[in-house]
Amino acid sequence: MYTAYFDFKENPFNLTPDPKYLFLSTYHKEALEHLLYGINERKGFIAITGGIGTGKTTLCRALLSHLDVSTRTALIFNAFLSEVELLKTINREFGINTGPGIASRNDYIDALNRFLLKNFSQGGNAVLLIDEAQNLSQAALEQVRMLSNLETEKEKLLQIVLVGQLELSSLLASPALRQLNERITVRYELKSLDSKDIQGYVAHRLSVAGGGGSSLKFSEGAFKKLYGFSRGNPRRINALCDRALLIAYAKGKHTISKSMIGNAAKELGGDAGVLSKSGRRAWKNVVGFSLLLVILAALLGMAALTYKPYFLGVFSPGPKVADKRKALKTSIPSAVPVKKEASVFLDERSSLAGLFTLFNKGINAERENIEAPTPLSLVSFRVRPEFYVLFGKPFRVLASVSPGSDPKGSHYLLIQKTMPGGALVIDANGKNREVSREFLFCHWGQLVSFVYPVEKKAVRLTRGMRTLKVTRVQRILVHRGYLLEETGVYDEPTRQAVMKLQQDLGLKCDGIVGPRTMSVLFQMAG
Repeated sequence: MYTAYFDFKENPFNLTPDPKYLFLSTYHKEALEHLLYGINERKGFIAITGGIGTGKTTLCRALLSHLDVSTRTALIFNAFLSEVELLKTINREFGINTGPGIASRNDYIDALNRFLLKNFSQGGNAVLLIDEAQNLSQAALEQVRMLSNLETEKEKLLQIVLVGQLELSSLLASPALRQLNERITVRYELKSLDSKDIQGYVAHRLSVAGGGGSSLKFSEGAFKKLYGFSRGNPRRINALCDRALLIAYAKGKHTISKSMIGNAAKELGGDAGVLSKSGRRAWKNVVGFSLLLVILAALLGMAALTYKPYFLGVFSPGPKVADKRKALKTSIPSAVPVKKEASVFLDERSSLAGLFTLFNKGINAERENIEAPTPLSLVSFRVRPEFYVLFGKPFRVLASVSPGSDPKGSHYLLIQKTMPGGALVIDANGKNREVSREFLFCHWGQLVSFVYPVEKKAVRLTRGMRTLKVTRVQRILVHRGYLLEETGVYDEPTRQAVMKLQQDLGLKCDGIVGPRTMSVLFQMAG
């Protein structure tokens, strides 16, 4: 929208990891030097970690242009793979033709070993780079460790680079992965930009986008505000600058002021310093309100036994309010807001009432799967933000920050609907608000809660069973991207898919669909 106005060839603040936009701050330069040293000196294992949005993926892509032409590379950007899938993907990325008869793990390893030996004999090097490596299972990481055994008497045939978020370090430090952790000889933690790097970072992106000679300027106050809101996180800087340029375009200005950065932060859902705080403070409250949740869930479950009118009256809007809400459309913030919008961060009471209101609205659509009267339960568990798209029904998530509110209180995001690029949330005025994926990731406190109608008879689906519930489970898993067929039989592929789901969401990984796993599947069904 604003590219032509500012004389750009392309958007300078896209969130995609384009290597030509890599700004070599002190930290990014050191990280790149560690990578090149580990690869060129054939150190075998290299680990690069960093927070969300610090530029790890962009760094990985930029690394390729610094490698010698004799270096063969295999890049894996989707780490949700089993051991065999991982081997198959590695061979495909190296261009190894294994043939139609290859199926076993040993066959893939033998083919890879032949390729590496031939490549080494010709003076070449080979690099396996796995991004988002914190998503690898322990079994897959152990498989990666075994690949490091492909070596000659003096040299490593394969250089393995693990790139991931900060939890990758904790994962590698676990006792089960001690052997792998001890083999990593080159490590680096990528940090956000320093305040002195902000101006150079912005100027670099403007120059690459073709705006080096334009009249667009950032004031000194704008740079200070930019660092104050982002704390040097490149992804947050991009989001703020993109919105600030849109505001300047709407106003017909060519100078980005500190007030524009402030307005951009407000439109993105932040406040002074909010975008830089961690979620540690929110987690201190988890233990305190856990007991309250249990008590509330018990009381609400008893009240829901008969679905009496007074129960629905407490959590459902009246007819007039309901009619008004049906007419509401998703609110999309404009470049220059006319008035201050209500907060999307709700307190304990309003978020809980709103959650049951949303649940009651969807009851009629679920009647075929819910036997009334059915006791209700409030299910809570910890979920990493990247799995938010699996949820199909309303839920709330503990917010890691709560701008402009009591720091001692707990605050939540009440999410009505998830979307690939973000979510539809309910604000303090009961209105629909659209928030971005980056906003969710920034404020995600991991503790997720949703309403679940408990079945009278305990559910336990295991291998070999053949029921309509098995078919329903398979249909939900297929719909959410898990690989299996709807056979109606709880076969081994179904068990493996259930275990993958349990691993993704931090549940007990036993391949059995018990009450807790069934509650998650109910939530995913949408």
